[in-house]
Formats: sequence, structure tokens, C-alpha cells
Amino acid sequence: MSASTPAPTNRLSRESSPYLLQHAHNPVDWYPWGPEALERAQKEQKPILVSIGYAACHWCHVMERESFENARIAEVMNRHFVCIKVDREERPDVDQVYMDALHAMGVQGGWPLNVFLTAEAKPFYGGTYFAPRSWTQLLESIGEAYQNQNRRELDQSAEQFTQALRTSELEKYGRLVEGSVAAGKQLETLLHNLSQKFDSELGGTNRAPKFPMPSIWRFLLRAHAAAGRPDLLGQTELTLQQMAWGGLYDQAGGGFARYSTDAEWLAPHFEKMLYDNGQLVSLYAEAYQVTQNELFREVVYETVAFVERELLSPEGGFYSSLDADSEGEEGKFYVFTKDELRDLLGDEEALFSDYYNCTALGNWEHGRNILHRRTSDADWARRHELQPGVVAGLVQDWKARILTARSQRVRPGLDDKILTGWNALMLSGLVDAYRAFGDAHFLTLARRNAEFLQTKLRQGPRLRRNYKAGRATIDAFLEDYALVIQAYIGLYEVTFDAQWLREADTLTEYVLTNFTDPAEPLFFYTDQAGEALIARKKELFDNVIPASNSVMAHNLHRLGLLLDQPRYQELAAAMLGRVRDLAVQEPQHLTNWAALYLSLRQPTAEIAVVGPEAETLRHELSRHFLPNAVLAGAPAPTDALPLLRQRPAQNGRTTLYVCFNHTCQQPVLTVAEALAQLRSANSSPQ
Repeated sequence: MSASTPAPTNRLSRESSPYLLQHAHNPVDWYPWGPEALERAQKEQKPILVSIGYAACHWCHVMERESFENARIAEVMNRHFVCIKVDREERPDVDQVYMDALHAMGVQGGWPLNVFLTAEAKPFYGGTYFAPRSWTQLLESIGEAYQNQNRRELDQSAEQFTQALRTSELEKYGRLVEGSVAAGKQLETLLHNLSQKFDSELGGTNRAPKFPMPSIWRFLLRAHAAAGRPDLLGQTELTLQQMAWGGLYDQAGGGFARYSTDAEWLAPHFEKMLYDNGQLVSLYAEAYQVTQNELFREVVYETVAFVERELLSPEGGFYSSLDADSEGEEGKFYVFTKDELRDLLGDEEALFSDYYNCTALGNWEHGRNILHRRTSDADWARRHELQPGVVAGLVQDWKARILTARSQRVRPGLDDKILTGWNALMLSGLVDAYRAFGDAHFLTLARRNAEFLQTKLRQGPRLRRNYKAGRATIDAFLEDYALVIQAYIGLYEVTFDAQWLREADTLTEYVLTNFTDPAEPLFFYTDQAGEALIARKKELFDNVIPASNSVMAHNLHRLGLLLDQPRYQELAAAMLGRVRDLAVQEPQHLTNWAALYLSLRQPTAEIAVVGPEAETLRHELSRHFLPNAVLAGAPAPTDALPLLRQRPAQNGRTTLYVCFNHTCQQPVLTVAEALAQLRSANSSPQ
């Protein structure tokens, strides 16, 4: 075959997922997940190999280069198996089932995830990355075992693992809870158990690799607000500072990588994911509201700029991720040798290298340096006898020059599919940034993204999961509904545009109809009208993205107050009741549930702003961190929403009503007075 002749394609060439398209020219006879592959396995009674990954996954690329592009290895795969490739970001339901199966086998999870199934799609063996020789041996041994007398043993193993998959998370993990903690000690115990996981020197949790885990630190901000715990705020500030100074954060271009491979936040796994950056914008914006730390403001503005520059589609949706690799090397786009820095910066290189801790030997691989900081601008300025204002100017100039240099390099691959739930996280981030800073540009981006979701990913009362090249092909999951509802509630609260509250309620009713389990007050991850897998799972634990059930419980609580729907509030409380004891004992995995627990410990403030200056007062009020409040408003008295009924503008002047359990305090005319009423209520004994 000549160099100009394109390699033959397999069935994945018809897919829209960038990850699946990466494998479209493999000699492996790949199928996408779907009835064609499953029916062939049944007809031929062949085992199934499911290989799951995502476009920005470094080790997925390695295994593709080593094994899936190897014609000899591909021949073994094709001979013994029906081979299915899955983009875990498009099909988190499939990934969830078979990742749970891997855990049931006693294997630590990760991607690529390679699972072997019977012809009935029941798992009997699995693992993550395999080197070529091990992979080939495994393929041969499983393929031969399935065709001879060991087939029965494999079927029996598969049946056992399938039964384990059908056991609920609460059944499996609820047994770990040894008795209930007394109500008065629950918060104290929860915070103690969580604090045992902290790294008090470098921030984050005391392990490597380190993930940002925004849910943990957002919970601590709320716990500090509720309990007045400076130690909790201190741990949060330490973590946010160290993450922002480290290589985890792109010092020149803004935005965060997925995780740090070390305990010091220095060496990231360089892929940049939309879901991380959306949540981290929310986290840093809220932390700024609490602390007024200018570093946190800088991170929000630079991260939004990164997302807008590199992940925003022309239609207003946000793309999924940037790859860790470029030119076949992880991180090559972001790192510099000393010689490269001298060529770029000339006489300023020594100062730059001191500021960003770059050395001749390199602080990473092959003599290259990851830009990172170890000290504040003020301390660094004193050490170099410079004025802080001079430092700020130098740093901005350096960042611009680094970005210009990087623009000449081969860029990391872009995963340009658009995912509904991840877009909703970025939408919420923009809303939270607008709350904190009042920058109209953030609101413009947020509104445009919300309109994109409505026009491209909404079909009647339903949502779709994915969008690319004009097509939305997969039914949405609970994650998508929950995160969109959350974003729309937030968008209402910063605009007072009731359209977004109505849309949130419509989607909530769809969830109640199509995701409910009649046996308990927790939602299934999949729509009842969607494809039935071998197990219908529920997402319970908060991970790098909060669990869809915990987000949905928050939504029901907030919507119940905004729309005066007691059944929503009752369901939220019942959902929390199912996991409260587990959250107290294992809080690091349930911090978004723990945040709901804080909200339900005391009444949530219901704040109404009515009158011609409603927008101005809303803007002033939103600058403050008010985690246990819902906000409604209108420029004139109206009965359009329950919180606004019988709330007149006193003598035509814009009036604020601070209420708890439908009982309002004295109407006031200034934000300062409303904040005083909130402080007084929060300091009252519970």
C-alpha cells in the first residue's frame, strides 16, 4: 500500500465521537456499542471484548499504538472476539456497568478499560492497560477457553459478577456504617472524618495522584459559613492556592489539567477537561466571595478565557477536552527547556525562571520545565526588591510571550463533541463567576450556552446527551438532567428571567416520571425509555463530578422553595435520609450530599427582591456568598412566582423580603439590612 493510500476503515468511521474516529483505521474489526455487535455475538456465540476510553486519554493512545494498530494482534482479536469500542464520555452508562464489574473482580479501575463478556454481555474478566505481549497472551487464553471445556466456568463467573452488579450501592456500602451517629454529633463527626484525609502542608487530600475534587472544597466553604470554622476555610484556601500555583494550573494560558501525578501539584496529567474547569470556576468564584483573594479572581478570569479561547464552538456550545499529548508526547505543548526560554525572553529569562522555578536540568522529563510557582507575588517582589505593580506587569508580559510561542507549536488534539452535562457545569461556572464579579461578559457567555442547550440538545421535554456536526444521537442520562436543571436554576437567580425556572421545572417533572425507582427515593441513572443494559444503576457517590442523585436532591430542595412545591422538598429530604449515615462515616465520597445536609440543618432563606431597582440590588446581593438561600425577583409586584406573591414594592421603592419557612422578616430597602437579617437568623440557636 502506498504512503498516499488511506488505510481501510472499520465501522467506527460512521460515528461522530472523536474517540471512536481515532480508531476508525485500526485493523481491529471494531463495532460501536449497539444491537449489531450484540446480535452478532449471540448468533455466533462468540465472546465480546469491550474496550472503553476517551479522546484525551494518554494510556488509551499508548495501547492503540502498541496493540490496536498492530495487524498481528488485531487478527487475534478479530478471530476470537466481537470487538466493541466505547467512548465513556458519550456512554457513561456502559462505562459505569463494566467499571463496577472490574471492581467486583478486585481490579483497580482506570482507562483504557478492557472487559471480556459472554455473548449475553455479562462480564467475566477485565483489566485496564495491557502491554502488547501480555495482551496477546490474554486474548489467546480467553479465546481458547471460551471455545472449549472452560466455557461453562466462564459463564458461571459472569453470572456471579452480573448478580453483584445488580446489587445497589446502598446495599453494598451501607453495611460499612456501624450504627447511626447521634443527631447532635453528625456534623462534628462528618467534619472530623473528612479532615483525616487532608494534606495540611500542600493542600488537597493526603495522597498522590491528587485530583482537584471541587465538591470537597465547595462543601468546606459551606461548612465554614454554617459553623464558623476558620480551620476549614484555611484548608480550602491552602488547597486553592497550591493548585493555582502548581503545574496542575496552566500558568500561561489558564485552565486546569485533570489531576496531578504527584503530591505537590507539580506534574499534571496534561489533559484538560471541560467538566473540571467549569466546576473550578464555580469553586474559585465562591472562594473569592468569601476571602476577596485576588489570586482567586485571576484564576476565574484566566480559566474562563481559556475555555472561551480553546473550547467554545461557533454555535455557543463548549467542546469536551484537550488531549494530554501532542506530537506523540505527553505535555510537550506546555513545557520549555532553559534554552528555549532564553531564546524567547532574552535578559528576562533569569527572573522568569526564578518566578516559575525553571532549571537547566529541568523540573520534569528530558530537561524540560513545567511552569509553577512557590510563593506569592508580594514575597517574590520583596526578595527581588521590586514593586508589586512592576511584578504584575512583568508576569502579564511573560504570559503573553509564552502563549505566542505556544501558538507556533503543534496543538494537543481537541475532542470537539459537546456533552450536555459538562456544558451545564460550565454554564453554572459562568453563572457563579457572574455572581461574584458582576462581569456582563460572563452572563453573555452563559446565556448563549443556555440557548445552545435549548435549541440543539432539547427535544420536547427530553434532553440528548451529545452533539457534533449537527447531530444529537444519544438519550440523556440523569447526570445531564440534574446538571442542566441546576444550571437553569442558577441562571434564573442571576437574571430573574422566569423562563429558566420554568424549563428547570419541566425537566424535573420529566426526571420524576422517567428515572424514579418505586422502591426507594433515589433515581436510576438511565431513562426508562432508554436502552436496557444488564444492570440499571444508580449513581450514589460524589466523584470528580458530583453524583447525579446528589445534584438532583439539591435541585428538588431549591425548586421546592422557589416554586412552593412541598413534594419536591420532601423528596430531597428523603433522598438525603437514605445516605446520611454513610455520608457521616465516608464524607470524602459524599461531600455534595453533605452540603445538602448543611442546607437542611436550618431553614433555607427565601429572598425576594421587588421593584424598579431589583436588578441592581440582586447584583449587589449576589456578590456575597449565600450558600443557603434562594433568590427571586421582579421589577414590579407580580404573582408569577410563589415567592413574589403579596410582596409589594414599599411606596414604589425596591424592597427586599428575607423569609424562612414562608414567614418573612420586616421588609427592608437595602442589601446591608437584608444581610444583617440573614446573619441574625444564622446565629440563632438551632
